[in-house]
Amino acid sequence: MRKAIFFAVAWLCLFTVQAVGAGEHKVEHKNAIVLAMFGTTVEPALQGLLNIKDKLEQSYPNTPVRIAFTSNIIRKIWQKRAADPAYIKAHPDVPPEILHARGPLAAIADLQDAGYDSIVVQTTHIAPAEEFLDLSSYVEALASINTIKAKFKPFYTLVIGRPMLGTFGNTHPYGEDIKIAVKAMQEDADRAEKAGAALVYMGHGNDYFPSGGSYLQFEHEMNLAYPGVLTVVGTVEGYPGFDQVLAKLKAAGAEKVVIRAFMIVAGDHATNDMAGSEADSWKSMLEKEGVAVAPYLHGMGENDKVAAIYVQHAADAAKDAGLVLK
Repeated sequence: MRKAIFFAVAWLCLFTVQAVGAGEHKVEHKNAIVLAMFGTTVEPALQGLLNIKDKLEQSYPNTPVRIAFTSNIIRKIWQKRAADPAYIKAHPDVPPEILHARGPLAAIADLQDAGYDSIVVQTTHIAPAEEFLDLSSYVEALASINTIKAKFKPFYTLVIGRPMLGTFGNTHPYGEDIKIAVKAMQEDADRAEKAGAALVYMGHGNDYFPSGGSYLQFEHEMNLAYPGVLTVVGTVEGYPGFDQVLAKLKAAGAEKVVIRAFMIVAGDHATNDMAGSEADSWKSMLEKEGVAVAPYLHGMGENDKVAAIYVQHAADAAKDAGLVLK
């Protein structure tokens, strides 16, 4: 009897030690989001980006959200401003996270160093073009790091959320993403219809990447959804360009347009290339052709429905990776 009691107590003690040991070595994965964009140096334009960040934080209050600018030049400009007391005094509304903006690699590294090993990098790009693919390469490279001992692997999960108009693959069909974007832009169609004008979007584009297909499909879906307003999309770089935009407007006999940057922030491209007073701005060139132009200088990120798209894409990326954002 004593022997039986001894073995029972010994087994209980062993089980307790194993359970405690297992608890001590249990890995707790911590989630975070990096909101990545090219960047902007135009202070009012920041509202488009900050609105998306606010919506992410509202949706996931227990998940830190960090901003990253991919442009080295833009980060250096902000760093210079951050070191200028006169600038700081004149612009009290610029958040410290903008003044000290990090690149995506640094932002990810900072989070990893703070113990966050499950990170969603949510891009604010519009189309799956050069910048999105470059950022994807960064994320995939870091996510591929393995270590001899699994517990020392820097990232449990590191994934990227898709751009506004979607990307290739059959998990989330890009055609559906485009239709969701079209619904989000109803306010633009209503604004143009009320003004008796056509609606022109100026996207960024790329001279070396065929991103025009996404823009043209968006244009097509806009015209199907809002037949009372002619929607035309062009890009600063690549195809379709200004000449294609002008040809469509002339063919339709458009005499007035509401023009808006098809970008998350209304930064330098919007204020100068689109609505500037220079002879080569889209506004000046359209007016030279006899078309009245009404610029709408607000980034699309200021539209809560657009911001919601990026929140959903971050949620999709997390869900696909088995993460739960809280």
